[in-house]
Amino acid sequence: MDSINYAKRIQSAILPSDETIASIFKDICVLYLPKDIVAGDFYWLEQKDDKLLIAAADCTGHGVPGAMVSVVCNNSLNRSVHEYGLTNPASILNKTRELVEGEFAKSSERMMDGMDIALCTIHNYNYSNNDNQTFQMEFSGANNSLWLIRKNAQEIEEYKGDKQPIGKTDFSKPFNSSNITVNKGDVFYLFSDGFVDQFGGIKGKKFKSSGLKTLLLSIQNFSMIEQRQKLIDSFESWRGDLEQVDDVCIIGVRL
Repeated sequence: MDSINYAKRIQSAILPSDETIASIFKDICVLYLPKDIVAGDFYWLEQKDDKLLIAAADCTGHGVPGAMVSVVCNNSLNRSVHEYGLTNPASILNKTRELVEGEFAKSSERMMDGMDIALCTIHNYNYSNNDNQTFQMEFSGANNSLWLIRKNAQEIEEYKGDKQPIGKTDFSKPFNSSNITVNKGDVFYLFSDGFVDQFGGIKGKKFKSSGLKTLLLSIQNFSMIEQRQKLIDSFESWRGDLEQVDDVCIIGVRL
């Protein structure tokens, strides 16, 4: 346990600090609940020139194996941006897949580990008091989506990622990206599948994507800090006495 707890300190060091996040976003929610001290999930934030990149990632497994994969994937994301100078989400995912596959190809065994991820780039992000402010975003995902709630909307816009992971697959193709125009007051969410796959409730079933959509719409007018607590309360209430099945990572940003 001493080793695992120290490993948690190491893994925490690769996550963006609370101070860094707070210095960039005025209203953000980061819900991060590892299943077993260390996690396969991680969140990622980088700045490159006038672009802001943010992601929620879900690596194969959880606990120590998942955490080890997360270090490889996190490093590959960083290299894609800082070594190769990429800022387009699809280009980053293509290069990250190449780098991850290259790392695991060194093994004598066929490694199928990798990650699912939702990644977006925000152009010229600069918060102001202008209520008519707009932002341009690009999104790309590996099995994971971006959800967008327009200000005072009653439905969620979903931008789906490609149905393929970052890692070795039998059939791979270049990743696609979506261009999105958002307005001040809109909220977007990036997340892993840990929340929606949690068993619970009266019948012991999964929370499901539909349940999370309903929940997010019901709490959209709360601050992101309040939303984080409501997400935790809902998760724990749903889970009850059942074991947490996977790592949980949800990022919500009100622009």
